[in-house]
Amino acid sequence: MYLDSDNRRQLTPQLALRVAIIGGIALVAFGMVFFRLWYVQVLSGDRYKAEANENRVREIKVQAPRGEIVDREGRVLVDNRTGLAVRVTPKELPARAAERRGVYRRLGEVLRMKPDRVQRTVERQFRALPYSPATVKEQVPQPIVYYLFENQDDFPGVTVEQVFLRQYPRKEIGAHLFGTLGEMTKEQQRQDRYRGVALGDRVGQSGVEYQYDRFLRGRNGASRVEVDARGDLKRTLEERRPAQGRQLRLSVDLDVQRAGQDALGGAAGAFAVMNVRNGEVLALGSSPSFDPNLFSKLIRPADYKRLSSEEAGKPLVNRATQGGYPTGSTFKLITAVAALEGGLITPDEVVYDPGSLRVGGVTFKNAGDVVNGALALRKALSVSSDVFFYKLGLEANSAGNGLLIQDWAKRLGLGRSTGIDLPSEEKGVVPTPSYRNDGYAEYGECVAKDKPTPEEISLGECGFFDRPWSQGDNINLSIGQGDLQANPLQMAVAYAAVANGGKVVQPRLGRRIEYPGGRVLQELDAPVSRKLKISAANRQAILDGLRSAASESGGTSADVFAGFEIPVAGKTGTAEKGAGRADQSWYVALAPYPSPKYVVVTTFESGGFGAETAAPAARSILAELFGAKAGPTPTGDSQD
Repeated sequence: MYLDSDNRRQLTPQLALRVAIIGGIALVAFGMVFFRLWYVQVLSGDRYKAEANENRVREIKVQAPRGEIVDREGRVLVDNRTGLAVRVTPKELPARAAERRGVYRRLGEVLRMKPDRVQRTVERQFRALPYSPATVKEQVPQPIVYYLFENQDDFPGVTVEQVFLRQYPRKEIGAHLFGTLGEMTKEQQRQDRYRGVALGDRVGQSGVEYQYDRFLRGRNGASRVEVDARGDLKRTLEERRPAQGRQLRLSVDLDVQRAGQDALGGAAGAFAVMNVRNGEVLALGSSPSFDPNLFSKLIRPADYKRLSSEEAGKPLVNRATQGGYPTGSTFKLITAVAALEGGLITPDEVVYDPGSLRVGGVTFKNAGDVVNGALALRKALSVSSDVFFYKLGLEANSAGNGLLIQDWAKRLGLGRSTGIDLPSEEKGVVPTPSYRNDGYAEYGECVAKDKPTPEEISLGECGFFDRPWSQGDNINLSIGQGDLQANPLQMAVAYAAVANGGKVVQPRLGRRIEYPGGRVLQELDAPVSRKLKISAANRQAILDGLRSAASESGGTSADVFAGFEIPVAGKTGTAEKGAGRADQSWYVALAPYPSPKYVVVTTFESGGFGAETAAPAARSILAELFGAKAGPTPTGDSQD
């Protein structure tokens, strides 16, 4: 049946409008799709292609072994060892969560770890590097490795690989010098010295491991691998082998370092051995010490807490550079320099020592109430006359002399950093009137504000400056007592300056940077020294007094060095610390006399008289230093 034209449906205006709108929308949509495809494929094609390749190619880091640290003779102090680490490869683990947890459970039983801990360790590393194997445990013994190999079907995805671990074969000997390692933190990552180092890399955290980290850490290697859309490894594209860090040669002599550590005998104290002419440090030690091998892996919080605790003696503290102690009579060398160069006395001027000095209602006595009578500087140093130096301290504090002793103490290296190539060195304190008066003002403000009880004040709740500076403080300073705080390395620098003619050396440990194997790459030049003007006659008078103290009858350390084949000049020191605490024992030796090459400093926190503890320890170190016979080490005169 056909319809004529009159029966055909007419295209109304409304219908035409709808068709036009729909057509316009379709045209716009088609245009948007067209231009989007053109933008993606033509304008941005290269960028998206690069991103696709980056998603397809992964780089797995291979951390470099650190450079070795050797002593001046090339003997290894710190090196690396290969260890066996258990790792889990993500693509080989079971896909089902229950089966995966079963692997973690079995692995935890073998490694003696809780399954939850295994799972957390693995998944944390997977989130950071989803294509890279995760390390579960390092330093795994061989029997466990054999067990895993023999039962591989029960441990899908579990492998054992060799890794480089830092090794400190000398253990507690030199631990504070060599330092420790630890994973780089986010705070360290922002520092320029760690530019290019990735989170998780192990870097030096203390000691020379920190100071020379940029030489020691080497250059990491990498494996470039191709993965599929699920992140599974398809093939290895390229491998770049890691480059071991440079070797660091120190000025340290291992035998002398060991002798110093043995001389301390585990007691709280420190020692320093330095070349007085160029500042090379042959030994520097602190006790109690610690085993830095604990830090070659992730240290347990309990171990770190123990090594930092007061009860254990804070083994992590390097007392040789961070200790702050009154020095006792070893400070008399500094007082002597100040008095001679300041014109308070001449080398041969005689001063009478009646055994005591009374100032401001306080009586200052010689140790043991000894009366030394008339004596000049050389004899005053030999017998360690306190009254002789009390009088110098009193005169140095009088009008017109300023801060004579304090100024010379700082010139000789106290109250300031020595500049040794170790981190975290403490400056110590050379007390002045402003130092104590400022502290006393703070004390007054604290008392007025908090109104503590007398018991709280006595316990130091408001600090210990409960009075302003007085003449007695300068008298105490003249013999190394009172608020003075110094460490063995600072005393070594001060004595070295007198021994070498006035050159204030900067101590140093690093001698040169070498290629693995010992070929020289870079010499580490000695820092520029400061020069002081000290009269040759004044310097010789002081050295003569120190020599007499260690060799002539009545000298405070003469008995200790009787029969010792190396001529020594030295000074004892006994510092009272109060509050019922045992005295600090000190000894500083210069040898060989009359042209000293080395200075040796020993101190014991609770050693008593210097001649009883510190001097015999110094003798033992000198014997090793010069290859001399140690022989018996009798104690000296206990008056100082």
